[in-house]
Amino acid sequence: MKKIILLIVCFFMISIKIKASIVVMDAESGRVLYSENKDERKLIASTTKIMTSIIALENGNLSDIYEVHDEIDEANGSMIYIQKGEKMSLNDLLYGLMLRSGNDAAMIIASNVMPYDNFISKMNLKARELNMYNTTYENPHGLNDKTKNYSTAYDLALLMKYAIKNKEFLKITSTKKYKTKTDTNEYIWYNKNDLLSSYKYTVSGKIGYTKSSGQVFVSYAKKYNKKLIVTSIDENNKFELHKNLYEKYFNLYKNYKIFDKYTFSINSKNYKNYYIYIKNDVNLLLTERESKDLIVTAKIKEKFDRNTMNAGYLEFRVDNKVIHKEPLYYIKHIEKTERIKNIIKNLFRKSKK
Repeated sequence: MKKIILLIVCFFMISIKIKASIVVMDAESGRVLYSENKDERKLIASTTKIMTSIIALENGNLSDIYEVHDEIDEANGSMIYIQKGEKMSLNDLLYGLMLRSGNDAAMIIASNVMPYDNFISKMNLKARELNMYNTTYENPHGLNDKTKNYSTAYDLALLMKYAIKNKEFLKITSTKKYKTKTDTNEYIWYNKNDLLSSYKYTVSGKIGYTKSSGQVFVSYAKKYNKKLIVTSIDENNKFELHKNLYEKYFNLYKNYKIFDKYTFSINSKNYKNYYIYIKNDVNLLLTERESKDLIVTAKIKEKFDRNTMNAGYLEFRVDNKVIHKEPLYYIKHIEKTERIKNIIKNLFRKSKK
């Protein structure tokens, strides 16, 4: 009888196992190509450090030297093991943060770039700015014994889409090995993102783990002119999963250049004597079928927005779903010869592989 009860309990435990959260995103447009539980809020462990590094890069000076004090007392787990009294540049600390995943490095950075509480506030403000509405940060490292950081697979993909535009971030996170030294110690750090070595198209990424969060992984890969972001939360076989998803969606989708920047123009009765144009190239990952079914609609504002010069947006739809929005801007006519040519005829011109 006892054995039967034990079997029933074990079966129940298996049946309520939390499912992984996964997102595959087009790194250019932000379109989600595949997802599972993408909006479920979960602990995110050391992938927190993607935001920590971005706040530091945007608000700090890489050459600044920080002396280590009591801030490291709160750090445990993954460490660079720097000692109190040692001095290290923000640049070196960021390598320790993103390669070795140093929780002590996170505390030093957050306590010196600006006052600690302000740094955490900045992390949350940046999350709102990036439309990461299901994300909250309480610390700069991702440990969840006292304070907790929550996000979703989708929000982490949005963050990575933003982060990879920062050249220093890409330089740091693509580095496999980094050496530095202080007056008293030498340090060698190896990148914990094994996908950099096992999958040649990998450009960047950050892993994370605590017992409460499970395995968390955010990665970015580029194959020819196709760029993808993959995020996963609570998926143990993370490296194999990401590699397989990259291969599948690199093969399934092609990169289509829809418009070149500045070359799209519209004549509108609301904007007489003005050009309406786009500032950026529009490249979309589409299947062959989607490239034939894509519908582009211009949504024009009735009144000027003199602060942003925004005139509305282009809406791109496939299967009656909006897959991308591109802002439109206006500028006053100078001469007819300066009119930006309408390149609708170049629609769906496939970019080079």
